[in-house]
Amino acid sequence: MSMIWVIALVVGALIVAGLAFYAGKLLWQLKVQKDTIAKLKEEQAKKLEKSRQERNGKLADSINLIAKAMKQKQCEYSEGCLRVWVLISQYSFDSEVALEQTYPGVFEMYDEVKEMPTHDARKKYSKKEIFKMDTQRWRAEERLEAQILKDCDKLLEEFKALPGSENVVFQ
Repeated sequence: MSMIWVIALVVGALIVAGLAFYAGKLLWQLKVQKDTIAKLKEEQAKKLEKSRQERNGKLADSINLIAKAMKQKQCEYSEGCLRVWVLISQYSFDSEVALEQTYPGVFEMYDEVKEMPTHDARKKYSKKEIFKMDTQRWRAEERLEAQILKDCDKLLEEFKALPGSENVVFQ
């Protein structure tokens, strides 16, 4: 009987050792998998950040060019503010920015003309209605000119042109 107990203990020990080995192998595979996932997440985060930086660079370049054009009166304030507002709304800032307070002139001009029709949509209105909208737009441009120019200075300071595009000349 004692021989049976010894054999049973040896068999039990072998089973426990086999299960322990298998558990250790699974834990090691889990560690390798976690490490791989962490590396992939890190690479993905780097790609996303690089993509964000590239996109922000292009947006900043466009914002800078439009702000320069408005400052040089090569672009009407209403058109420039519409374009700039859409671009800065898409810009991915590092921290939360209250755009309406930071660029009040641009925002107010945008808010004034955002519902006005453009291009082919204008053709649906009579000349009198178009003139009325244009008059409203011109008055808003006159009223907000000083604040828009201040905002253009802020935009030029905040959004730098990409290397090589700062020498673009508007004619």
